[in-house]
Amino acid sequence: MKKWILFMMLFSLLHAGLTDFKTIKKANEAYEKKEYAKSVKLLNELDNNSPQKEYNIANALYKSKKYDEAIEAYKNAKGINEAKKLHNIGNSYFQKKELDKAIESYQKALKLKEDKDTKFNLELAKKQKKKEEEKKKQDKKDDKNKDDKQNKDKKKNDKKEQDKKKNKQDKEQKNKDKNNKKKKSDDKKDADKKKEDEKKKGEKKKNDSKKKDKRPKDKKGDNSSANPNEQKKITKEEKLKAQELKRLMKKMQKGKTPTMMYQMGEGKKVKRSDDVKPW
Repeated sequence: MKKWILFMMLFSLLHAGLTDFKTIKKANEAYEKKEYAKSVKLLNELDNNSPQKEYNIANALYKSKKYDEAIEAYKNAKGINEAKKLHNIGNSYFQKKELDKAIESYQKALKLKEDKDTKFNLELAKKQKKKEEEKKKQDKKDDKNKDDKQNKDKKKNDKKEQDKKKNKQDKEQKNKDKNNKKKKSDDKKDADKKKEDEKKKGEKKKNDSKKKDKRPKDKKGDNSSANPNEQKKITKEEKLKAQELKRLMKKMQKGKTPTMMYQMGEGKKVKRSDDVKPW
């Protein structure tokens, strides 16, 4: 890069005045200090529009990483070695990651002049392009794998949700069937219990009826709630009375005696008074 500075200084001595010479010196000093923006500014202050001026401005812009402006400045530097300009234009495109344009510029430069640095940069650009293409290809593959994985995970989650939903429905149906079965069983038990109760009730009623038929029939005039011993005693008295009446009736029929009335009271015959007359 020092060559262009020396060339610029020589050119300035031949074509520029004292003021331009000082400006060029300052621009060179700024360039040496890597103050590229300052160098560009000073070079633009020069009155002349020489190709060397544009070329050096382009170099300063390149160092300032203003690659688009550098490319335009290189193109405007008419009269400068074309192979050299194309080399630098290729470098600018390389820095911008526009590898196809960089490769094109390097190839044009090599057609004009064989150069070791240009050839090296061309191979480097090609390798970088291949690397980026492989990276894009891998990224595309990774994206596809990612999409496939996401789709697979989605299907898996959907299936999981469907299985969960189905299991829930099956469980609900199972509980429903179980409840229906239990209800039917409970209804059957209730029906059997009711039937058994009715059967027991019928048997009890039948047994009560049989017990009632087995009890001795009460005689006319007897109190059903009377003591059994008293009932037995009354029955004997009645029996004696019936036997006595039967005997008397039989005796009267044989002797043809008047019928007499006997009063039975408390198990004894009533004594007849002397004034009583027979019927």
